[in-house]
Amino acid sequence: MKPTLLILAAGMASRYGSMKQIDGFGPNGETIIDYSIYDAINAGFGKVVFIIKEEFVDNFKAIFEPKLAGRIETDYVFQNFDLKQFGIEEEIYREKPWGTAHAILSGRNVIKEPFCVINADDYYGFDAFKKMVDFLTTEVTDSNYSIIGYQIGKTLSEFGAVSRGVCKVDAAGNLEEIIERTKVYPKDGSIFYEENGEEFPLAYETPVSMNFWGFTPAVFKITEELFREFTEANKDKPKAEFFIPLIGENLVKSNTATFKVVPTDNKWFGVTYKEDKPYVQDSIDQLVKNGTYPEKLWN
Repeated sequence: MKPTLLILAAGMASRYGSMKQIDGFGPNGETIIDYSIYDAINAGFGKVVFIIKEEFVDNFKAIFEPKLAGRIETDYVFQNFDLKQFGIEEEIYREKPWGTAHAILSGRNVIKEPFCVINADDYYGFDAFKKMVDFLTTEVTDSNYSIIGYQIGKTLSEFGAVSRGVCKVDAAGNLEEIIERTKVYPKDGSIFYEENGEEFPLAYETPVSMNFWGFTPAVFKITEELFREFTEANKDKPKAEFFIPLIGENLVKSNTATFKVVPTDNKWFGVTYKEDKPYVQDSIDQLVKNGTYPEKLWN
């Protein structure tokens, strides 16, 4: 059974100012999602599931169905505010949904095979998809999951400091914890993070999470239980978000599951602000010129 690719594409993109998930970055208007799916197909994934807002389903189908028909199975699931589906009767006011871990619950009724989760607006590279397929087809169990670990030096921005989830890894290569560093930047040929006004160095190869996780469907039941606890604890905090690392942290600390940190030396890039667009376009242009991708991706 081929694994499934679950794409987080329901974000509101408030800092970007428009729907960056379907914005064009390639030479023929390809989205970043196009390159992820292209790599996923070549790596051996058998299905792609889009997590989106329901009102965008027609736009997504119009963009992706003509390209993907006959190449890979597709499905669409919706992240919304309905808490009753999780057995939560209390109505809790929110301006936006509950975060990435809440989002993956949207796929629980259509995913029956090992799967991985990625962001729609991040470029990950073929190596990461191939290594994830290998893990999901040979190593994954209900108590052994994975995360792709990127070298922090290959994830930094030219436009200022970034936040990164720094992975602490044990001798066996498994995740011990993810430490969120909210201000990471290059300086004088080295990499630093700032905390309480002090600078601390980070090695170029330090593994970080860029939200590329591998699971089995067993994670849905665990996530739903954690989500019910999270909503009860945060019902008076309208900006609290239930993120995927919270699942990992709970499973690791409770000794319920391990997470193998699978290293990749791919360069990551993504888009958060409008100012990122020219850099992403140039990066994709270089990948086309060096032969990583054809100029017309789906021809």
